[in-house]
Amino acid sequence: MNNVAYVTTPGGEELAILPRSELEALRESLEHAQALGGFRAGQLPGLTPDEARALVGAVSPLAFWRRYRKQTQAVLAASVGVTQNYLSDIENGKRGGDVTLWLRIARALELPIESLVDDGD
Repeated sequence: MNNVAYVTTPGGEELAILPRSELEALRESLEHAQALGGFRAGQLPGLTPDEARALVGAVSPLAFWRRYRKQTQAVLAASVGVTQNYLSDIENGKRGGDVTLWLRIARALELPIESLVDDGD
């Protein structure tokens, strides 16, 4: 955070301008802190090293967490009101699903919705 420039708008609002790399580092720090907070609050279970590797290697976070919670596609699909084929397509990235469906899935798996979405990084 050595390259921050501060400016004041004509309306008196103070702004900070910083390099993109520093902004991204701040975002990563915030995401890490939020994940740690979720873990400490009991929103996310602690994973063993093998489970963490399985999460990283899974076709999608949804596929990992469904298996982690010991639910079949058919059971989870029925509990959130979609077909097993539709849920399979979501897990494999062939379909998206609207946000209300993702909320139902997150609730059914007792996880924050953010843990189910792969942000592509």
